[in-house]
Amino acid sequence: MKIATIVGARPQFIKAAPVSRAIRAAAAGRNISEILVHTGQHYDDNMSAVFFEELGIAAPDYDLGIGSAPHGVQTGAMLAAIERILERERPDEVLVYGDTNSTLAGALAAAKLSIPIAHVEAGLRSYDRRMPEEINRVVTDHLASLLFCPSPAAASNLRKEGIREGVYVVGDVMVEALTEAVIQAKKRETTRGSEFGLARLGLEDGGYFLATVHRAENTDDPARLQNILAALKTISRDRPVVFPVHPRTRKMIAAERPAGIRFIDPVGHLEMARLESGAAMILTDSGGMQKEAYWLKVPCVTLRDRTEWVETVAAGWNVLAGADRTQIVRAVRNFKRPRKSAPLYGGGSKTRTTAASRIVKTLLGTCQSTHK
Repeated sequence: MKIATIVGARPQFIKAAPVSRAIRAAAAGRNISEILVHTGQHYDDNMSAVFFEELGIAAPDYDLGIGSAPHGVQTGAMLAAIERILERERPDEVLVYGDTNSTLAGALAAAKLSIPIAHVEAGLRSYDRRMPEEINRVVTDHLASLLFCPSPAAASNLRKEGIREGVYVVGDVMVEALTEAVIQAKKRETTRGSEFGLARLGLEDGGYFLATVHRAENTDDPARLQNILAALKTISRDRPVVFPVHPRTRKMIAAERPAGIRFIDPVGHLEMARLESGAAMILTDSGGMQKEAYWLKVPCVTLRDRTEWVETVAAGWNVLAGADRTQIVRAVRNFKRPRKSAPLYGGGSKTRTTAASRIVKTLLGTCQSTHK
């Protein structure tokens, strides 16, 4: 049995790591193999190569090097390249993650070749079709035959769209990746001292805000981006704002970098986990960081108008502030830390069965029964 895993962006490397390890563990002594395809959507070393190294992921079997481009151009180039690989490798299943253009291209290529698709992080909905990610996740879910949901709410979203077969609530694979990353980051911080983590940046636990901005709705809209930067400048009077700058965002703010915000280059998986765990608050438009903030019990202000991770908002640990300067500042300064943090997406679960092991057990069992 052969599984083709399609990844291309930083969050997908994190999600794929525990699943890939589980696949390769299950492959021992059995006729099971994984082909790893990296589209090159994230190509900067700090956004790509370092993640493979720190996450312990095997080097990609194929690195397409597609790079950055408008949505249609990028997705089309990925689709053509992935199709050629799938025709050559003829996998029994194509495994895709999340909601990027790499996800959509992998699903479309597989569907056109009648190869079954498994989607990890299925069923998420922001119900905002202006977001390219929303289009990607909806189309992928309707093409997939195995849909691995992080929560019951995600499975409910699928039922509303008529998708009931092949749906499994497995929890979120990122929680195990985050837990391991925080442990490893603190060990590395101890051994490397001023060369890594908070010490490298002269920071202390709880002494700074952490900000990230990368989604097109913010970076491609000058008014939204300027409002966010103005809000970050305002709250920097309370605590320093540390801002690892995504390559897309770097291009948009090259001419103006407000004083008070500490712009740094993107950091690796372990160092980012350490920055998150030590922050007083996280301000982000990233979906993954909203979950990670929740698991780490760090308050989060989301720089979007809607989110697919609605449970974090309902729990009181995440506030939607959009790109409105006043709302962002108010959300930061008026945040009331909840007294409780109930387990979400598998975080805090006492069971030893992880989301990755559930996914692989279902994936292998389903595929083997199909091909008997």
